[in-house]
Amino acid sequence: MGSIQDRVALVTGAGQGIGRAIALKLAAEGARVVVNDIDAEAAHETVEAVAKTGAAGVAVVGSVTEEGFAGRFVDTAMQRFGGLDIIVNNAGYTWDAVIQRMTDEQWEAMLAVHVTAPFKILRAAQPLISRMHKAEREAGVRRTRKVVNISSISGLDGNPGQANYSSAKAAVVGLTKTLSKEWGRYDVTVNAVAFGYIQTRLTQARSVADGHISVEGHDIRVGMTDDRVSMLEEAIPMGRAGTPEEAAGAVYLFCSPESDYVSGETLVCGGGYHF
Repeated sequence: MGSIQDRVALVTGAGQGIGRAIALKLAAEGARVVVNDIDAEAAHETVEAVAKTGAAGVAVVGSVTEEGFAGRFVDTAMQRFGGLDIIVNNAGYTWDAVIQRMTDEQWEAMLAVHVTAPFKILRAAQPLISRMHKAEREAGVRRTRKVVNISSISGLDGNPGQANYSSAKAAVVGLTKTLSKEWGRYDVTVNAVAFGYIQTRLTQARSVADGHISVEGHDIRVGMTDDRVSMLEEAIPMGRAGTPEEAAGAVYLFCSPESDYVSGETLVCGGGYHF
């Protein structure tokens, strides 16, 4: 049996990349997983992969920024699995520009997906967590729940061309610290993982990918030049980018019972690299 056997985990942006790796890691450790992604096909493929681990999964398709998503996401966990134990706010993307070229839409889009969406999901979850905690306390049972918010070293140290993304990821740290203080009384730990250079479609070299993603009707250029990739790899003490599986491992640390008395912290998963 896994260390989080039968826990109910919600993971946003779990159709591919780091989110998919997180969902599969939690499933491998015994959790039942509510998988979200804006891409229906990707979400259902992750649910199928979850099933292959022997765990149960269900897909909630849609953008985390759409009206009513938070309630629908949380309600699915309760209706399908009868509980809610782990929330991983992972969904997001980058939309870069230097500040003089950055549009209001670019700025607001990053705040919406990286800060407002997690806020709404956690707000929707609070009444359920409070009610379950009260019932457990009356029954003499202690059950520690987990929230893991995904930040970035861009949010800790800043990054040229990412005023929007860096600001949003910095706000995630503030949200994490505040919720850790508000939710400690419910036996909920709230932590953040700040990723460095992890191999995903957002960070891969443009020479090996088309360097574009489509998000809600917008064609957004992502990826990095070969020179930028080489420079980063040389600057990372471990000499390479991290894998999605390694990123998922850092998230799992905060989901495991071994971290039941760790809250309000931000763990950097970056191979020793800081900007």
